[in-house]
Amino acid sequence: MIIDKSENFDKYHFDKAWKMAFEFLSQLTPDSKDGRYAIQGEDVFAIVMSYETVSPNAAILEAHRDYVDVQTVILGVERFECFYTDELEVKTPYDKSKDVEFYKRIAPGYVGVDVTPGTFVALYPHDAHMAGLMVGDKQGLVKKAVVKIKKELLDKIRTKKAINE
Repeated sequence: MIIDKSENFDKYHFDKAWKMAFEFLSQLTPDSKDGRYAIQGEDVFAIVMSYETVSPNAAILEAHRDYVDVQTVILGVERFECFYTDELEVKTPYDKSKDVEFYKRIAPGYVGVDVTPGTFVALYPHDAHMAGLMVGDKQGLVKKAVVKIKKELLDKIRTKKAINE
């Protein structure tokens, strides 16, 4: 898992898929339409969505195997809880067609973070995550974007030459 300011995305030395994700995210505004956006076919795509935050008892704890999620908030604030998948009990087995497995939440996550505009969370296959949580005891409207990047594309670290370009 990576938690950082969006402006620091280039401090992570991944290949071009990472850069494409943040170029897309930098263009979003609170007026951006909800929906799915193609960035590079099925290798890199985004989903923009709006919803009310919920309590942890109403949220979903999930992980993905084929994609890394880069999640950011465009409007509002939401809390994330993150867990190690190997320490959780599976609630619903992995569905390859949807690239998702659901888990039981038995305690607060090992990491909790409030995500606001200008910050991001990158979640890898071993990072189970529960997003969309209310901050404190108040629900709030959130508009967010999730960029999904095939994990193989982030396994390639840019070469020294590419970093210096």
